[in-house]
Amino acid sequence: MNKLVCKIKSMNGRGSKCGLLLVAIMVATVGLAACGSAGPEPTATPTKTPGGEQPVLAATATPASAAQPAPTTPSEPAPTAAEEPAADVSTPAPEIAVVVNTPILNVRSDPNTSANIVREAKQGDQFEVLDRSADGGWIQLGENGQALGWASADYLQVSAGDAGVSTGAPAGDQAAAEQPATVQPSGPPAGGYLPSTMLSPDYGAQAFLWWKPEVAHRDLELMKNGGFNWVKQAFAWETIEGAGKGQYDWSVADRVVRDVNASGLKLLARVSSDPEKTNFWPGPPPGNAGNFAEFVGALAARYNCTAQAVGCIQAFQIWNEPNLAREWGNNQPSPAQYADFLRQAYSAIKAVNPNAIVISAGMAPTGTNDNTAMPDDVFYEQMYQAMGSSNGYFDMLGVHGAGFAAPPELDPAEAAANKDQYGGYRFFAFRHVEDIRAIMERYGDSGKKIVLLEFGWTFDSVNASYKWHGADAGIDQFVQADYLKRAYQYAAANWPWVGLMSLLTMPNVDWLDDGNPQDEEQYWWAIMDPSPTDVRMRAAFIVLCDYFNEVQFNLYCPYDPDPSRRGQR
Repeated sequence: MNKLVCKIKSMNGRGSKCGLLLVAIMVATVGLAACGSAGPEPTATPTKTPGGEQPVLAATATPASAAQPAPTTPSEPAPTAAEEPAADVSTPAPEIAVVVNTPILNVRSDPNTSANIVREAKQGDQFEVLDRSADGGWIQLGENGQALGWASADYLQVSAGDAGVSTGAPAGDQAAAEQPATVQPSGPPAGGYLPSTMLSPDYGAQAFLWWKPEVAHRDLELMKNGGFNWVKQAFAWETIEGAGKGQYDWSVADRVVRDVNASGLKLLARVSSDPEKTNFWPGPPPGNAGNFAEFVGALAARYNCTAQAVGCIQAFQIWNEPNLAREWGNNQPSPAQYADFLRQAYSAIKAVNPNAIVISAGMAPTGTNDNTAMPDDVFYEQMYQAMGSSNGYFDMLGVHGAGFAAPPELDPAEAAANKDQYGGYRFFAFRHVEDIRAIMERYGDSGKKIVLLEFGWTFDSVNASYKWHGADAGIDQFVQADYLKRAYQYAAANWPWVGLMSLLTMPNVDWLDDGNPQDEEQYWWAIMDPSPTDVRMRAAFIVLCDYFNEVQFNLYCPYDPDPSRRGQR
């Protein structure tokens, strides 16, 4: 079997030592077995698929023996072409028109998700309605009486006749088109919203659900069946309240929240703004603290997990890496200022959803201590001094825990002592999280948990700032997979105070936009390849899927291509 691993690694152009750990051997074996298997339907961005970097561990979107029932979402149905019956269509009134209400929408040759994508439609595009499928779920679009293709009615709104004014009603419901545009609570999914609670450790990952609904639906299903319990998604302030104070555009946020709720995953919202957006009306932190608190309060109220809510956000991360000047309005990092910023946001969230989990920002790992940055341990220490008590500021402390070149069990003292191999600072070890825990306990905060908002290992072989602790440190995708699993195992055995461990990362298909995803450093942290047309699992996804399903359900990973490794163990 070691020869088999070497053969795969040689095919990848990596060539490396044989005798990998047993789990990597298993992953490589299933990688070969998976070649040629089918993946889920294409997404809305027709870009190239990266190749030659690793074996493609392909998997279908709905496994034959899933660990849990597949999520139910308002997305397009996903039968295979062989299973899809011929559409029985009826012709609606010819004067009806529809408007696209999602950023990108696939238009297909037939009314099913197995059909070819014939074009893309953009938000605001208007089309004639030529036909409708019998179940109302698909609309045939036209221009000047000529058929263009079929699109999901979930992402179309009926337009009010020749006036071209959208009523906000879904195209699948003509009667609703008679009513004025209103936003109605959808109500909780069957069984109710999931509670705002965490296992120790709990399993989650960053995902990119905002702009491409089909990719979002696919990735949520993969995560749920893969044994993840949480998904972390960025809610950029400027994308919701960008037009001005109190002028909210909830359209994309509503879809994202409802899709996550329907998937059976819990949602951690990272709430912040793009530090490069210098013309955003509230200005940068810390001066925007009051406006930010009002915004996050509106966000929490809208998704406060009640029966009357539009949806449910179980946890909120307040800002990101304020120990860096570039994330703090290009001002010198100030733990006291961030503490006050956090306090205002906490109060606003708790006023509308007392059960929500409020998590402080994670800090960037850095050894710099000047006007541009502050080491994370120094920042946390001064933040505790400014707070006096964390009550009224956060429910759980957010921490970042990248592993760099070190295996997850390495003592931070060894990372500090061995500069050539590990970097020469304690924060170059995953277990540096224990240093932050010691600060919490010193200030009497042992009753609260730590949430790892980001952690992982890169196998970057391209970008100079990262390759030293990636490929140059001997980390490839198989070592990455092993280290991630061992990190969860170490935490389970040694960290009773840890909650969610949200890893970096599910893929972002936007990395493909320039034709070369490898120049995007996040590409090398991801546990899957970015692809709009199929599922390309890396070793890490299969290894973690198998581990999460084993420890939680005593099941195999439902995406394992080996049919003998399905269902109950």
